[in-house]
Amino acid sequence: MRAQLNSLGIRASSSHDGISADSAALRTKLENALILGQKYVNVPYLNSNSLSDWQLWADQMNAEAAVARRYGLKYGYHNHAHEFTIDLGGGLTPWEVLTSRLDKRLVHLEVDLYWAYTGGVNTGAADPDRFAIDVIRDAPQTVRQFHVKDRDVTTGDMCDLGTGVVDFPRIFRSHQVEEYIVENDTPDVTPLTSAAVGHLYLDHVRY
Repeated sequence: MRAQLNSLGIRASSSHDGISADSAALRTKLENALILGQKYVNVPYLNSNSLSDWQLWADQMNAEAAVARRYGLKYGYHNHAHEFTIDLGGGLTPWEVLTSRLDKRLVHLEVDLYWAYTGGVNTGAADPDRFAIDVIRDAPQTVRQFHVKDRDVTTGDMCDLGTGVVDFPRIFRSHQVEEYIVENDTPDVTPLTSAAVGHLYLDHVRY
């Protein structure tokens, strides 16, 4: 894969990899990241209605992040919307568990702005952009990366940057990150066209 990327003149700066099954799998994951020239490795998705699951996962991520640091890699967690809405008991959410338990010295956040905005919608926030901003500002962990993904005003689905309702300049003014990642999981055009639209948007957005 590294040879293929080199031939195209592009680089894999970051990846999504789940929590590893054992120490050998973790070593393989981190060694692969180094081969690809990555700077970040992120856990992309976790979901459960069990408090103990989220507590265990946070502890596992802390342990993996300590190893990743020895490899010179930054280890993070990527959110969706359910972390803000699942009730683990007494109104406690997975997001509260993660942000209270993940070691801020070791684990950063890769905030997906579409899902943070959607979390605001799903919790009834009057201002979903403000909800996303508060998610970023209130977390003890450093937000190093954004998934910059827009939301269609009518359907609520993902859409190309600049065609939806997320106020990216407002969010960007509140917090600047090391990496802005254009993303659209379900483009209406070819992936390369969607990527080009997103890249053009980020090139010209002012904040």
